[in-house]
Amino acid sequence: MVEVIFTEEFKRAFSKIKDNSVKESVIKHIEKVKTSPEIGKPMRFNRKGTREVYVGHFRLSYSYHNSKSILYLLDFYHKDEQ
Repeated sequence: MVEVIFTEEFKRAFSKIKDNSVKESVIKHIEKVKTSPEIGKPMRFNRKGTREVYVGHFRLSYSYHNSKSILYLLDFYHKDEQ
């Protein structure tokens, strides 16, 4: 079983989402990432070790530690804020 840890940045960004369909989509993507953490695009340079999945025009940033089976949800942001 994968343990999911939400960072404060993710909690803050998720709480600001007003559209329920986007929230539902984020939850579905989190479930997908829990079952297959390798699906996200690996990041490079200063974000090395993290991955991202696309949720419409938004990005869900996460890090997975295989040895501990822990999934850290790092951030959720609009693609134009990169």
